[in-house]
Amino acid sequence: MSTPLRLGTRGSKLALAQSGQVAEALTARTGRPVELVEVVTAGDRSNAPVHRLGVGVFVSALRDALVAGEIDFAVHSYKDLPTAAAAGLHIAAVPPRQDPRDALVARDGKTLAELAPGASVGTGALRRIAQLHALGLQLSVTPIRGNIDTRLARVLGPEADLDAVVLARAGLARIGQVDVITETLDPMLMLPAPAQGALAVECRVDDQELVELLGTLDHAPSRAAITAERAMLATLEAGCSAPVAAYAVVAEGEPTGSGAEGDVVQEIYLRGAVISPDGTRDIRLSRTGTPADAAEIGKALATELLDLGADSILGPQGHDGPGTQQFGSTE
Repeated sequence: MSTPLRLGTRGSKLALAQSGQVAEALTARTGRPVELVEVVTAGDRSNAPVHRLGVGVFVSALRDALVAGEIDFAVHSYKDLPTAAAAGLHIAAVPPRQDPRDALVARDGKTLAELAPGASVGTGALRRIAQLHALGLQLSVTPIRGNIDTRLARVLGPEADLDAVVLARAGLARIGQVDVITETLDPMLMLPAPAQGALAVECRVDDQELVELLGTLDHAPSRAAITAERAMLATLEAGCSAPVAAYAVVAEGEPTGSGAEGDVVQEIYLRGAVISPDGTRDIRLSRTGTPADAAEIGKALATELLDLGADSILGPQGHDGPGTQQFGSTE
């Protein structure tokens, strides 16, 4: 039997679940066995808000282990990655993206509209806080940290102190807890974070054999969508700290030519938004194109947002400099 490939992962329930799913998929596709290697990151050691800890707080230790040859590849929640590429490393695969929408978990099965004015809602993302304020529901929004179980306990546990929490639906799906969701939030109400719901499978760029093996897991439509969203984010130069949201969908467009012989062309539709932290100002735009032009679509949409004054929304009142949209990890 081949020597197992070493997959580096954080030790949280969500990280282990998504890494395990990637490991199983890779073994099924290639026959190569995979073993998980837990790596503790700076974000796991600190209770400080992650936007103060800096970009990549949940991935730097994994990348250090990769570069040092202690692991062969790593699985990241893509939205935790800095927008700048890491020297010597390569995103070899973007597996099929989970549903990127946000999810509400509330007491008594309530939806967002059913929460009373003043209801306490916890979330770990500046982006969600800004959009909750923008809805004008007079909610009391509280920044929270912790893994999924810790956050759910704030609503569903015996010592619950919140009326609701907002989490990424993808995380709940990956650990098999979608049953606790009381409402999956429409992107028209809560536009997701760039790359939310997507995974990045990363290895050393000079390990060509592994690059090719991991490439069997790549899902082209998911990669195109993520490319557009992150190109928008990078062009805005917001790091991940300001309330920036983006959601790209790849779909089949109108056939070209005539009759059954016409080629079906895929189209990418990108929506982007910049929201002030207090929710009083926002700029929302969209742009379409082909998946091959995903990066250019993201850059162009960001440029339009900046032309309309996004830089003022992303200013000092929004954040203290490049960081992350999360108070906690993607959980």
